[in-house]
Amino acid sequence: MEKTPTPKNNPETLRRECVVREGVHLREAPEGQESRTIEGYAILFNTPSAVLWSEEDGKIEAREIIAPEAVTRELLDASDIKFTLFHDRQLILSRSKQGHGTLSYDIDERGVKFSFEAPHTADGDKAVELVRRGDLAGCSFAFSTYYRKNDYVGRSVDTDATGNQKITYTVRKMVGVYDMTLAADPAYPDTSVSLREQFEPAPAPPVDDTAEQERERQLEEMAQVLKKHKY
Repeated sequence: MEKTPTPKNNPETLRRECVVREGVHLREAPEGQESRTIEGYAILFNTPSAVLWSEEDGKIEAREIIAPEAVTRELLDASDIKFTLFHDRQLILSRSKQGHGTLSYDIDERGVKFSFEAPHTADGDKAVELVRRGDLAGCSFAFSTYYRKNDYVGRSVDTDATGNQKITYTVRKMVGVYDMTLAADPAYPDTSVSLREQFEPAPAPPVDDTAEQERERQLEEMAQVLKKHKY
């Protein structure tokens, strides 16, 4: 079987993390029972990301969009996807390995939906409580693609009357999909995590500095590669 390219064995492939800020929730349970099923959208199609990078005091900004054709059932079924807590791969809440496991997913016109039963562990209990309270309202996923190949990633530039440029990278095809995680600060503003049951908003948990630093590193790597090759 051909090995899936990754940044480690193919320098042209960049691994990225993208975030959905809303939509994660606990599935409503029958009366008298407690729900432990967390569900939502991990990937949203045709939704602009937050600014990936900018230059000249914001006169040039780059964002990213995931096209519906970028993600297929075949791609997901061929992947080993770990659903984690706080970007920590040791805190596994669910997993799908080559289409089998405790993590379920489906693709519709909006994006990629997921659901899983939180494990009866300390991490599972924490995830349920944080989603119930609304502290974790987002989800992020990691993927890789060839940013310098037009059939994988398209590029468009819009220039307004003042000369400001908006660069949009449209991901048309992914090489691999990896981790998904419950996130406090996702990269795609419209994605979210929520409980279908009613809950009172609570203060957000502390930001995971390690995860934030890794995301910044990824974005810097992406920006340097794209700007170096004038893409």
